[in-house]
Amino acid sequence: MPRIFDFGSRDVERAQTVAGLRALKSVGQQAAQVTAEMADEAAAAEAAGVEMVVCRAANVARVREGSQRVFVTAALGFAEAVTADEILRSAFAAITGGADAVLTSRGSETVRALAHEQIPVVGHLGFVPRKSTWVGGVRAVGKNAAEALELWDRFRRLEDSGAFAAECELIAAPVMAEIHRRTSLVTISLGSGPHADVVFLFTSDICGESSRLPRHARSWGDLAARHQAVRDERVQALTRFRAEVGAKSFPGSAECAGAPFAEVEAFRDRLAAND
Repeated sequence: MPRIFDFGSRDVERAQTVAGLRALKSVGQQAAQVTAEMADEAAAAEAAGVEMVVCRAANVARVREGSQRVFVTAALGFAEAVTADEILRSAFAAITGGADAVLTSRGSETVRALAHEQIPVVGHLGFVPRKSTWVGGVRAVGKNAAEALELWDRFRRLEDSGAFAAECELIAAPVMAEIHRRTSLVTISLGSGPHADVVFLFTSDICGESSRLPRHARSWGDLAARHQAVRDERVQALTRFRAEVGAKSFPGSAECAGAPFAEVEAFRDRLAAND
């Protein structure tokens, strides 16, 4: 496992590095990425051998509590950091706090400013949910030649802006395959087929927590049922507690602390003397 100094000057080991991700294409290997917002999710990813996680920038410290080894990409908030200074400040806070890269769906000027500071930047291309009004709904991007060419132009502009990677969301798989072969960017496929350097899925989809599984995802667990069982058990336990309070059967002698009879009598005598 590579040993590096992170942006906070800490001596650490990482499951992946920017250099390692860039080398994946040449060796024909892939890494895996999932979402993590809490320590236990990051710890589970590391235990499962998943190399990379993405989280909100505000949750980097929490994620690092769960794993010091996964490669963490911090997604910069779209509204929390608006001006150029705010974006830089947010990015520096994330990487000095333990992130290895930042993710932004903003324009080339933002990417260029971050890359100029040698901050590893991941762009977001294809279907960008917060910008879906431009494509008219939730749909795959690049299903016709004109749109595919426009998408390819966006990849080249992202390269020119200094990003090292791109999250590629809901891009038609044959188009993604062609772009992957031609781009120097590390490609991260979220619903864009198997031809990428990194395959990405949401932890909630993988673990069966989502109320609606997207077409591009697959579930290997059923945490939703387990969460429901926990909720049901909680309600049942609280219901039984309330019933026993109403029946005056709780608390019983086993749940109460006693006192020596003589001491209680002495207490009563003193109370009576003061009445």
